[in-house]
Amino acid sequence: MPAKRVKTILSYVLILAAGLGIGSSVPYVVNLVKPAYATGDYSAYYPDEQSNVVLYGTNSCPYCIQARAYLREHNIAFIDRNISDSDQSNRELAQLGGKAVPVILVGERMLTGFNQDHLDAALAAAGRIARP
Repeated sequence: MPAKRVKTILSYVLILAAGLGIGSSVPYVVNLVKPAYATGDYSAYYPDEQSNVVLYGTNSCPYCIQARAYLREHNIAFIDRNISDSDQSNRELAQLGGKAVPVILVGERMLTGFNQDHLDAALAAAGRIARP
């Protein structure tokens, strides 16, 4: 095989590897700069004053399943809004600006995705658990 062809193939392989590396690292970088939560008055989404944890999700989303399991394991009462089964829940999620699930409302915080540390901090700020 001529040396020029080997260099060309090697160049393509390096470009492909660089593209894959950049593409796979972008989500991690976005998560580093993205705020952990949004704050606001979410009281309209709570059915009563005692229920200040609401989870919007689906039954097939692995992160929704993890979030539900975590809340149940820690005996945190929450309202489970399945957007696959309820048009009303789907509309509420859209009103919140949610584009991915799970979206978890805890007091004055709205978390997107399941991150145990962020959820613990939100639950502590809402007085649902002791400070982590």
